[in-house]
Formats: sequence, structure tokens, C-alpha cells
Amino acid sequence: MVIVMNPNAKQDEVRGIVIKLEGLGCIVHVSQGENHCVLGLVGDTSRINISQIEAEEFVDKVMNVQAPYKRANRLFHPEDTIIKVDDRTIGGKELAIIAGPCAVESESQLITIAKDVKLAGANFLRGGAYKPRTSPYSFQGMEEEGLRILLQAKKITGLPIVTEVMSVELVEKISQYADVLQIGARNMQNFDLLKEVGRCNKTILLKRGMSATIEELLMSAEYIMSEGNENVVLCERGIRTFETFTRNTLDLSAIPVLKKLTHLPVIVDPSHATGKWWLVEPLAKAAIAVGADGLEIEVHYDPANALCDGAQSLKPEKFKTFIDSVRTIAISQDRII
Repeated sequence: MVIVMNPNAKQDEVRGIVIKLEGLGCIVHVSQGENHCVLGLVGDTSRINISQIEAEEFVDKVMNVQAPYKRANRLFHPEDTIIKVDDRTIGGKELAIIAGPCAVESESQLITIAKDVKLAGANFLRGGAYKPRTSPYSFQGMEEEGLRILLQAKKITGLPIVTEVMSVELVEKISQYADVLQIGARNMQNFDLLKEVGRCNKTILLKRGMSATIEELLMSAEYIMSEGNENVVLCERGIRTFETFTRNTLDLSAIPVLKKLTHLPVIVDPSHATGKWWLVEPLAKAAIAVGADGLEIEVHYDPANALCDGAQSLKPEKFKTFIDSVRTIAISQDRII
């Protein structure tokens, strides 16, 4: 259930109805927007007399929410969420451009790429220190040494760091280095991990599972938010279908659907969606055209010899022309890079 307060409702009136609802056994989440205060109720609402609530002069309307996700629901939070990371934002007018190699391979490799992507227009740096791989024999990442290199790159470029966390045990350690913790597709329904990152104070980038529905993605976001961390960014990165030409199938329809259902920012990863560098640009343009709040792009100066996902990585010079090309689409959508 969602209760929308009148714009002129006073704080003590809001507090009074919150206490009343909590007395009926509900958990009440208060969302204060620019024009309205919205109360989101979680739990058994059968004891609530809706007509009595609506009779209060400081209540605008009461709505029943059928969707199982509450805090991520746009009904609860009508205005778009804009997440601040250092002096950058995810959501809002400016597009978030997260770029860098799939994996940190060396200090020189990462810092060279970090400088290049910043010069081209990226505002976040991505790089994997702990790498979940399909094969146990593939490169698994540099682990904590990779985190130290990422932090060094941030000191040089000023770009906030986005890196993946794979287990509950690593959350505290990675939080000491990174600004945005990424939950990979394989871990989208690792509920213990979701609850753990929900208790940290970092922005969480949640990737859609390769076979997950939109509602399942939103329920995973709800796991994080239910623990108190509302700084969640959703990422569409392609889903598994019968098609084998591309690595995954990018679900472009998910972007406007998510923008309708949730207030959370939505970004797109065309690199993992396609697995082919030459498909990254056209799908990135399409993603921006249908409303994405940002992109996550893999960049490597020597893709042929990359230790991870070279085939889908753009070279730095191509990334620069890519940004110039995508900027044209962004401008047409009244967005900026």
C-alpha cells in the first residue's frame, strides 16, 4: 500500500500517521520528494481502514500496490532517483559512462586505459579485481592487488571505481577501495550477498541475471533496499535466448519497462550483451534512445591479448569516436555526456 500525503502536510501530521500505521503492524518507509511525501507500507495491510485514512485532510490518496516489490516501486517514489557518487551522478540529465577493461591485468595496463577513457569522456572507471569465470582455468583476477591498482588509478584520474563483488566475505574489503559495488549476473539472486551489500554504504550496480525476468530483477533490488541501502542502479546486460550469434540477447524493451515500473536508474552493458566489439556502438545508441541512464563499456588497448573478454572490448581510439557518436543520440534525448 502507498499513501500520498498532501503537499501542505506538516511533519507532525506525517509522523502521527506513521505511528498509527506502525501500531497496526506495518513497516512504513517515508519518501520525501520535491512536492509530495509518500508513505510505503510493507506487511499485512488488511487491518487498515482505507476510508478512514483517506478521510484525513492531510492525505491526498491511498493506493494498493499489487507488485511484490515496494521500495523499488515508482508508486512509492514517483520521482526519478539520482544517485551521487563523489562529484558524479547516475540518473538525471547527465549520462553515466562507465568504461575500462574487463579485468585489471597490471598497473600500467589499467592506468593507461583509465587516462584514455577519462580523456574520451568517461566519468566512471570499471575494472575487475575478482573475476567470476565460466571455466575454473580462466584468469580469475588479481584480487586485492587489483583493488590497490584501481585505487591508484582513481588517485590519478579522479574517476570513481566500479568493481564486482562475488561473495559476502569480500564486501567489507572491496568497500575499502571501490565507490560502486557491482553484483554480476550470476549473483543477481545470491540473496545473502544482496542483503550484505544492502547493509553497506556504497552504491550498488545490480546486473540482470542471464535468465531473469524483470520482476525478479526488481525483487533482487528490493532485497538490497530492504536492508536500508537505496542507492541501487539496475543494469540490463542481455539475456539468454535461443540465438547463438551474439553472446546474449540485449533486451532493449526492458529499459522503458523498468523506467515505468521503478524510480531507480537503469544503465545498459552492450559489451556483455553482444560479445562483439562492432555491435557495441549501435546497441549503445539504441539504449540511449529508449531512455537508459548510462552505459558500461569494456575498453582495452590490446584486445587480441586481453586476459578477459577481448572480443567485446573497444580500443581507446575507437572508444573516443564511440563517445562522439553516442553524444549525438544523447543530445536528441536532452541528455548530456
